[in-house]
Amino acid sequence: MSEFYDKIARGLNEAIAFEEGKLPAKTTKYTVAPVTSFAPGEIKEIRTSAGMTQAIFAAYMGVSKKTVEAWESGHNHPAGAACRLLSITKADPSFPRRSGIIV
Repeated sequence: MSEFYDKIARGLNEAIAFEEGKLPAKTTKYTVAPVTSFAPGEIKEIRTSAGMTQAIFAAYMGVSKKTVEAWESGHNHPAGAACRLLSITKADPSFPRRSGIIV
């Protein structure tokens, strides 16, 4: 039979053996880095190093231009997924264009 079929069959047999207590479950352990906080100046630096205006950066981040203005002035702070995207962009300012998000 095909290699694809063999992989599916092997996986199903492993699942059955696990359920019957004959095989330990395969696990993978991940460590997730904590979410980074950014100061207003850092946010502006990330934006400018990526070569974006506040309007383009807002569209990239999925927020309004007013939100970006508030972040950069310190009146508001990004959280969660926005901080993750800021971290990625800080590490690689070309990411927005390479990923196809900014064209």
